Parts: sequence; structure tokens; C-alpha cells
Amino acid sequence: MPMPHTGGVDASIPQSDFDSAYAEGSPPWVIGEPQPAVVQLEESGQISGRVLDAGCGTGEHTIYLTERGYDVVGIDFSPKAVERATAKATAAGVAAKFEVADALELTGPPRFDTIIDSALFHVFGAADRTRYAQRLAEVCHPGGRVHVLVLSDAEPGLGPQISDAYIREAFAEANGWQLQDLRTSRYRVIVPPYVDPRLGLTPDQPADMPAWLATARRSD
Repeated sequence: MPMPHTGGVDASIPQSDFDSAYAEGSPPWVIGEPQPAVVQLEESGQISGRVLDAGCGTGEHTIYLTERGYDVVGIDFSPKAVERATAKATAAGVAAKFEVADALELTGPPRFDTIIDSALFHVFGAADRTRYAQRLAEVCHPGGRVHVLVLSDAEPGLGPQISDAYIREAFAEANGWQLQDLRTSRYRVIVPPYVDPRLGLTPDQPADMPAWLATARRSD
């Protein structure tokens, strides 16, 4: 499973790791509800138009936004994740839309006004971060926005923690974006049983990890 990794990532985490994590149970990032930071974005009016949930996992954000009337599609490159997301939406009676798709292979034309990335960007290695930002720009309408919530290296935590410099480099003008905001935030997880005891976290309980929350505007 990818969550134990800490520090900057040089290579993207392989799809097989995620398929295994979803097949074996509930990985730490599956908390059974949308991330509080994403809920706050919606409640403050920062989500609009047609929405892409990139790296949707088991579908919490796609379902949440669909219930609130947004035209949203969730994509994930893990078939097992999409299978679980679809089942969850069906059980909740929500007509959410999901697709198996690789965010590194997205192509135009532009068709989204808002993109949500909750813990996808930080799984990419150095060679893929720029490509990912460029692919998102290709499917986003000019003037549209992407919100990126990723694990931060600002303090001890779990997962592939990254520097804010990676976000600034990827979501730059050269890749089709204008970075509008980058601030500290929190990313909620269910603490795994293999957690390092030195972190002072309780296994199987929710905990908020240090995170970055960035907003970038698609260049005209």
C-alpha cells in the first residue's frame, strides 16, 4: 500500500499498489465521507459548472457533489476503486458517474469548469507531475479552476508528503495555469495499524495530516 511512504516522490506509485489496497479492504485515505477541505470549498462557492473529480477513489467527493446538483464525473485508474465507488453510489441511491481513466492520458477538448484533486497529485513522481498538470489544463475551460489537496512535508505525517515547490512548478504558466492560492490545510485519514508509534497516532482512528491546498486558474 502506498500510504507508508514519506518524503518527496521520485517515481509515480504504480497502479497495482492501488488495486491491491482497494482489494484488501479500506486504505487509510478512504474515510467514508468527503474531505472537510473539499466540503469547505463547495460551501464557500469555489466549485461551479461541470466538475472532474480526478483520482476519485471510492467516490466520496463525486457522490457528495452529485447530491448537491453538480454535473460531475469521477475518474480513477484503478478499476477496483471505480467498482467500489459505483457500488457505493448505487447503495446511496445517487446517480453519480464514474469512469476508469488515467489522469496522465486525458485529452481535450476542454469540458470541465472545476477540477478537484484530493490526494492524487502527490502520488506522481518528478517525471509525471508536469505532464499531469498539462493534461488537466487540456480538459479545463479557460478561466476554469483546479483545487489540489495534497499531503505536505511541513510537519511529520503519513503518506507521500511533498514540498509546495512541486505544486508551484507543475501549476505554472508554462503548463497552462496561473496559481492563485497555496496555503496550509489538513487531509483526514484513518490511521493504519502499521503507523510509526513515534507519530503519536492511534490506529484505526481518524486523524488530520498536514496538507497543502492550492487553487490554480486555467489560463485564457
